[in-house]
Amino acid sequence: MFDINNRVVSLYLPQYHPIPENDLWWGKGFTEWTNVVRAKPLYKRHYQPQLPADLGFYDLRLNEVMVQQAELARAHGIYGFCFYHYWFNGKRLLERPTNNLLDSGKPDFPFMYCWANENWTRRWDGDDQQVLIKQEYCHEDDIRHIEHLIPVFKDHRYIRVDDKPVFIVYRPWLMPDIYETVATWRRVAKEHGLDLYLCHMVFGYGNDWDKLLPCFDAAIDFEPFGIRHGKSTLFKDIKSMNVDFRMLSLVERFRKLFFNQYPERYKLNIKSYESIFSDYLPLNKIPFKMFPGLCPGWDNTPRRGNSPSLILHGANPDKFEDWLAKIIEDFTPYSKDENFIFINAWNEWAEGNHLEPCSKYGLDYLKAIKKMSS
Repeated sequence: MFDINNRVVSLYLPQYHPIPENDLWWGKGFTEWTNVVRAKPLYKRHYQPQLPADLGFYDLRLNEVMVQQAELARAHGIYGFCFYHYWFNGKRLLERPTNNLLDSGKPDFPFMYCWANENWTRRWDGDDQQVLIKQEYCHEDDIRHIEHLIPVFKDHRYIRVDDKPVFIVYRPWLMPDIYETVATWRRVAKEHGLDLYLCHMVFGYGNDWDKLLPCFDAAIDFEPFGIRHGKSTLFKDIKSMNVDFRMLSLVERFRKLFFNQYPERYKLNIKSYESIFSDYLPLNKIPFKMFPGLCPGWDNTPRRGNSPSLILHGANPDKFEDWLAKIIEDFTPYSKDENFIFINAWNEWAEGNHLEPCSKYGLDYLKAIKKMSS
């Protein structure tokens, strides 16, 4: 069971409403639901499409939706939401849901921001050469950005550590001089009477993403790409994963036989869900402050189709509860406020990664959290 002081925070995608940029890039009326409903199973027992239950295909232009989400989260032991924040050199995207939150004062539910500081691309991974909108960094924008955030940080609902608002940077290594940026943020915030508690995500792949940058206060293990299960073997092609050929549908058997001659054209990485946490590095082996994370599942084929995609096969509420129990047993908060457990995510439907009720499991993922917190 949770220590009484543990705070479970779920990452939250403020999408699910049309914006002019997505109309231009993906077609009129596009939202994440567009990807969700067109998903198809690619092999036997592949759980797709994953469709919403209790909350339906909601539109986040309606603030009532977030009120319902917060009520559902609170009732099941979730302390707050961490909203992805999209800022491109002064231009914001997907800002309407959080604007509604700030302007209306509803829901009265704790929240924080994570700056998703990567390019928007055709492949949804921030690294593709087909860039839709690019991140540009400069000293003037560092000032403009933090001054924009100051009123948000002062909201009484904003999550804090020792009265310091918590702000997360998703990929700080993309920034040309993160040390200067952080120094600027702290200086400007101090001028407004605030000290900051800064975190960044860590990943089990890439260049030095498994280190804590010393200008930050703590790191967050970003699952299922975290560092506690060793260096990632993700994004291998289906042949190298030795997936049981009998699992595949007839169509996918044909595609496997054909495309395995050219594996760069067909990459579908299938891993068992429990393999992510079955051999887990204890937190006391991590040489810096890192808040643990977990995910209810992962399957980004609705966004990417069959190349390159990752599926955590066999994800279900019981296994999620096992993972959560393992984290609870292992995690000792660093202080009375440094006590976060991050769940990725509340509503990443097009990545098969959601706590929100679906047509197959209903409230069972949320019930697992409530069970651990009661």
